[in-house]
Amino acid sequence: MRTHTGEKPYKCDQCDYSAAQKSTLDQHLTKHTDEKPYMCGECGYRTAWKPHLCRHMKTHTGEKPYKCDQCGYSTTQKCNLDSHIAKHTGEKPYMCGKCGHRTADKGNLYRHMSTHTGKKPYKCDQCDYSAARKYTLDNHLATHTGEKPYMCGECGHRTANRANLYQHMRTHTGENPYKCNQCDYSATKKCHLDEHLAIHTGEKPYMCGECGYRTARKSALSKHMRTHTGEKPYKCDQCDYSAQ
Repeated sequence: MRTHTGEKPYKCDQCDYSAAQKSTLDQHLTKHTDEKPYMCGECGYRTAWKPHLCRHMKTHTGEKPYKCDQCGYSTTQKCNLDSHIAKHTGEKPYMCGKCGHRTADKGNLYRHMSTHTGKKPYKCDQCDYSAARKYTLDNHLATHTGEKPYMCGECGHRTANRANLYQHMRTHTGENPYKCNQCDYSATKKCHLDEHLAIHTGEKPYMCGECGYRTARKSALSKHMRTHTGEKPYKCDQCDYSAQ
């Protein structure tokens, strides 16, 4: 019944998170403890959530049970299928309460909201990097550890990021599932389609919290932010030169 009432009685004692079910709170708490009890028997990948392990296992089996009934797209996750179907219907159910920006993807809404709040609670303990979402920090940490738990079943290519593995798989299938509804453009990555759509709409959803600079591309915002931080991540391996 709590799904109808919106009641969330289970509160995290370390942050503002609350949940309708205790099991959901228990899963959230692993973000604070870094406990990862679920392990893949194929490659040793570990995760805090059993559903994440189930999804990971499909990277080994190639199983994609969620299929679009309007095209050939299939995916390992229902949330990905829901977002894909919205491309056919044009539906954008997720709305930003600050500016009214709408999106078909819940994850995109979270990313958009961070442009308003600038809140990045997840901090790297090895450098100054911080992130708005835990999984983004986890992906960043792999740059320090070199860990690459996700493996392509076709060619053995390994990656630190599940999303990057999905993108890599499209080099084998030739799939370009993200299609523009205003022209013939299609892309292997949702972020590329989003950036392309800005050409039609003129929308610039990514905003700098320091100076108000706005851009249609997340990568452009990341590059811009280095003008404030002075960060130069690209280093020459033969001399002391580095670049933004």
